[in-house]
Amino acid sequence: MVYFCVVKEDKTISKAERTRQFIIEKTAPIFNKKGYAGTSLSDITEATGLTKGSIYGNFADKDELVLAAFDYNIARMSAVTKVEMAKHTTVRGQLLVYVEVYENHMKYPFPLGGCPIMNTTVDADDTHPVLKGKVGQVVMSWKDRLIGLIEKGIAGKEFKKDIDPEQIALTIIAMIEGAILLNQATGRVDYRKKVMRSVEKLIKEL
Repeated sequence: MVYFCVVKEDKTISKAERTRQFIIEKTAPIFNKKGYAGTSLSDITEATGLTKGSIYGNFADKDELVLAAFDYNIARMSAVTKVEMAKHTTVRGQLLVYVEVYENHMKYPFPLGGCPIMNTTVDADDTHPVLKGKVGQVVMSWKDRLIGLIEKGIAGKEFKKDIDPEQIALTIIAMIEGAILLNQATGRVDYRKKVMRSVEKLIKEL
């Protein structure tokens, strides 16, 4: 599956804002792969072709840039599931999108380096409290979106009325992120697939 995106220059955006966006787009994959501490100024200047002065003329410091890069990576990941969910009319079908895209992530325009939630959680745990806080907010928002979908499925009589939406939502997140961790830690793609089969089974039995 290939996504095509034609970007037209927005005349309402200033040159400075376009430069900021360019820097974010070029550095987001590096931060996602190398982490905050592992990404050097030379990595940033090499990726953008800009000087240190140009970089810090658009961002107060590396902290501001990494936060913007994280937001960009999360937006890219969220866009994938949004596009795929729009193809389904049932809540169950929408939830199963998570199985499809996370199991077959290479087919989709996910951020380079893998899941930014997993990567950034590990990277920022003891090194960057503000970035860690952002990750927490993203996870909570994901949980709330899942709860909303599950409650909709209950109201529409797609799902059993006695299930706990929050428990199911948390379990889905934990299983998906756990599958990613197993894959990264062992290099075993089949482990990821096996866990995603369990996520699929959970959703189909709601």
